[in-house]
Amino acid sequence: MKVVVQRVLESSVLIDNIEKEEIKQGLMVLLGITYNDTEDDIKYLVNKIINLRIFKKDNKMDLSVKDINGDILLIPQFTLYANTKKGNRPSFENAMKPDVANLLFEKFKSELLNTNINSKFGKFGSHMQVSLINDGPVTIIIDSKDR
Repeated sequence: MKVVVQRVLESSVLIDNIEKEEIKQGLMVLLGITYNDTEDDIKYLVNKIINLRIFKKDNKMDLSVKDINGDILLIPQFTLYANTKKGNRPSFENAMKPDVANLLFEKFKSELLNTNINSKFGKFGSHMQVSLINDGPVTIIIDSKDR
């Protein structure tokens, strides 16, 4: 699994031009799932995300989203596993098949909700328009295979 974590002042997602989820200060997280990911990857990433010290204290990044009582917006993003080696059209062969990936996305959501951090979610397989005000900007990429 791979995540792109962005420190935000606010973020929102419009799902299928109908449903809107939004957060205030916290993290907007893009989640990519590949063919060999497991629940172990979920546990590792959720723990890493909620404890990542990227919020400022005394002009130094030393606080986590938990420490500031921040929010998390989680967005499924299979394109994080795009392969661009051949030609100009990306291949998504490294992304997990949608039916299995959706199950892992739902488990990721559940694990995140168990942290008691206010969390909102995009919808797997839907067209989404994501907005954010990146604070810093601070953007961190974490791959669960690079432990």
